[in-house]
Amino acid sequence: MLKILIAVDGSELSLDGVRHALALLRQGLRASVVLAHVQEPATLYEMVTARDPALIAAASIEAGEHLMASACALLDVAGVPYETDVGVGDVAHTLVDMIERSDCALVIIGARGQGAIRSALLGSVSQQVAHASPVPVTIVKHAQMPESTGGDGGAGADAEVRNQPGSIPG
Repeated sequence: MLKILIAVDGSELSLDGVRHALALLRQGLRASVVLAHVQEPATLYEMVTARDPALIAAASIEAGEHLMASACALLDVAGVPYETDVGVGDVAHTLVDMIERSDCALVIIGARGQGAIRSALLGSVSQQVAHASPVPVTIVKHAQMPESTGGDGGAGADAEVRNQPGSIPG
């Protein structure tokens, strides 16, 4: 069975990624889900003041689990089984490690609303993952509802599939 890694950070954009995966599953895709979250490493100040690396690690894991709660709730309501993975480190590199470790065949990640110049200078996490991932990456952009339509007011998502070897055209 196909395994999908969904990167979540507690933001509405990452929930769009979960909703996109749920839409794929409702359309008949047979897959299991791994929710992945990466905490930034502790700062030097945090390490000096805490004085206990185990305490810092436990706090990072707890914070990651807390930030995944909304994504877990969406999957629970939909009755979709999942596993979770919380890592600590550079976000893009750690996500790629998680992809490889969990043997996922597809990644879904939310896009950031960064401007072109900032994105070119810094590179967004989603772009870094798309370039480094050994499997296809779907970047889900947060869709804004047009003001003139009488939509349901809910947030939707548009997906962009970055071409990777073996990716399936949309």
